[in-house]
Amino acid sequence: MKFETKVLHAGIHPDPSTGAIMTPIFQTSTYVQKSPGKHLGFEYSRTANPTRKVLEENIAALEGGSFGFCFSSGCATAATLMHLFQSTDHIICADDVYGGTYRLFENVFKDFGVNYSFVDLSDAKNLEENIKPKTKAVWIETPTNPLLKIIDLKKIIGAAKKKNLLCIVDNTFMSPYFQNPLNFGADVVVHSTTKFINGHSDVVGGACVTNNKELARQLYFLQNAMGAVPSPFDCFLVLRGIKTLALRMQRHEENAMAIAQYLESHKKVERVIYPGLPSHPQHELAKKQARGFGGMISFIIKGGFPAAKKFLEKTKLFSLAESLGGVESLIEHPAIMTHASIPKNIREKLGIVDGLIRLSVGLEHKQDLQEDLQQAFS
Repeated sequence: MKFETKVLHAGIHPDPSTGAIMTPIFQTSTYVQKSPGKHLGFEYSRTANPTRKVLEENIAALEGGSFGFCFSSGCATAATLMHLFQSTDHIICADDVYGGTYRLFENVFKDFGVNYSFVDLSDAKNLEENIKPKTKAVWIETPTNPLLKIIDLKKIIGAAKKKNLLCIVDNTFMSPYFQNPLNFGADVVVHSTTKFINGHSDVVGGACVTNNKELARQLYFLQNAMGAVPSPFDCFLVLRGIKTLALRMQRHEENAMAIAQYLESHKKVERVIYPGLPSHPQHELAKKQARGFGGMISFIIKGGFPAAKKFLEKTKLFSLAESLGGVESLIEHPAIMTHASIPKNIREKLGIVDGLIRLSVGLEHKQDLQEDLQQAFS
């Protein structure tokens, strides 16, 4: 099936008991058994739930994977994955990642003895130089958050595989519509389903997908043992959101391209970062490994934080809020909001300066969005 068909039909079947075309919300905690250990495939909703099962199969299909697992948040997904590792294990992580990922690794799992190196993986040589005897995995975001650096999946995963490293790719920014890391050899693909996959700013959730049967067995055990699972209602909402994923991603990209071009021509903008612009240093790589450029833009406004603060307070259609990937356009200040957990000296070294602004371009008319930005600049 083509992607546009998968979002509607992969893993989804009419309810056998009623014929309902939409997956029901199985709002139950437990299931009656005919005899001890003899049941219809479900025992307890932490272990498995019919609504969640459909969502997991659907997301797995969209990523070209065999096994999908859903969690109560993107961070819960990452935390569960970290339990694949042991004390003294070493993980190489892309340096420019979501602030919540950095916080989880550096301030939580590091205390349990898991070691991390945050490395600029846009240069494959940096991976090889940071591999240690205890290195077990590499964690990749591409495009990165918030600086939208593109990591060459073929090169990085290829180099990691030579050292038998587990390759985990956060694909939240691209969504499975634009990019499928499993096709490049990734072992696990991670999503915050809160973002583009759900797309309506009304659910917090996460997911991961793999083709590795043994890895899937471990993840199923951890999902059940740790219990960070989404509610049936949240699963239902994400399933509903997925049905328009292809259409939404097309519009996100169309609007983002128009806004990026507008910003690049504005005299009050120092720099625009969008993979779809020829000015992006990895524009050709972005074209090569993805089917589009997504709906995220970062730019640096002239005048530093005072100018950024004033601008952020003046937008109307671009709502000042954290998160991304919803139908509505959002605007935020990474240094103060989404990446505040990263120490200031590290932020500045990465390029997350006080004048940096991140946009999640929504589905409004692009002319209205441009006019909103114009009035905020004025």
